[in-house]
Amino acid sequence: MNYIEPGTGRTYPLDTPRWRGDSGNYLELEASPGLRRSDIDQQCRSIWRYAKALPVAASTAVSMGEGWTPLVDGDWDGAPVRFKLEFMMPTGSFKDRGTSVMVSYLKSHGVRHVLEDSSGNAGASLSAYAARAGIHCRILVPETASFGKIAQIAACGAEVVMIPGPRQAVADEAVRQADEIFYASHNWQPTFVEGIKTLAYEIWEQSGYTVPDNIVMPLGYGSNVLGCRRGFEELMRNGEIDRMPRLFGVQAANCAPLYAAFASGADTTGDIQVKPTLAEGIASSKPTRGREVLSSIRMSGGAVVQVQEDEIVAALRAYAHKGLFIEPTSAVTGAALSQLLKGGAIDRSQTTVVVLTGSGLKASSTIGQTLGLGIGTDKAGG
Repeated sequence: MNYIEPGTGRTYPLDTPRWRGDSGNYLELEASPGLRRSDIDQQCRSIWRYAKALPVAASTAVSMGEGWTPLVDGDWDGAPVRFKLEFMMPTGSFKDRGTSVMVSYLKSHGVRHVLEDSSGNAGASLSAYAARAGIHCRILVPETASFGKIAQIAACGAEVVMIPGPRQAVADEAVRQADEIFYASHNWQPTFVEGIKTLAYEIWEQSGYTVPDNIVMPLGYGSNVLGCRRGFEELMRNGEIDRMPRLFGVQAANCAPLYAAFASGADTTGDIQVKPTLAEGIASSKPTRGREVLSSIRMSGGAVVQVQEDEIVAALRAYAHKGLFIEPTSAVTGAALSQLLKGGAIDRSQTTVVVLTGSGLKASSTIGQTLGLGIGTDKAGG
């Protein structure tokens, strides 16, 4: 397997870690052979049960038991759904899937100092896995990031650098610093998506080796969309499934470049007006792989949905009343599902999986203030 540069088709050997091509474009990995159900390591209760389909040997894995999260039956607006509890990961978010594979790959190739930019969850994940791997880690975060997330990053020993301005300013600064430290970006390094594709494998396996009709997930840079496409396509090539589920990505209307592009029929994102949003984890105005994300959603027959701030608040409260304490970013899924059910895009007779990506414990102060619980202080949040 090699790195491959979309557009030019140029390849680079995977045994030399890199985060982008010589032209400055992002990289993908060549198609993986994937696996069949007989290849699953049934004794392993983590993403590494699918090691046969990953670019790193299980024997060199940097792992804390990530993956194999519950797929729980429930309902939304009276429709049956299944909630994939991705927040039940070692660091509290879905990012641990990709980070485990990425850090395992980098460590096995001699990388000992990494840089990342993050609004919180990716930084928390990388700082934890880098600590476990003995890798020095610098995380750039926006000044507006949740206190709990910054504390989690710093507690693991990472060097935390706060950057003023919007989320994109943090990404731009990381690219500038990448000349001196390896840029282990979850948005640029394609081995991260290799880890995320195990979400598709798990949904398939936990659904009795079938696929749902629909998967609804938060959408920022789009790694869950890309991972699902890659995982399900591998299963199709190996004859394990005969169709793709429809993928629905959800953006906050206050920062929705992929929605704007999807709605207009564009192939890639353009400039948009950005406003603050409760869904800080998906407030990405210039997604690196926007063209690929849009193509994946269209290919699946799904859609990009945008939701308003008041809809996010209502969904956040509704989730909590179901016992699901999630961060506001994850709550966008409920708001979108209400729209999709009401408009008929998703039928109540269909099987739908909703991906809940981050724990509410990461944003307890914000949640307390937003829902009027009278506990909205940083002390409570930490």
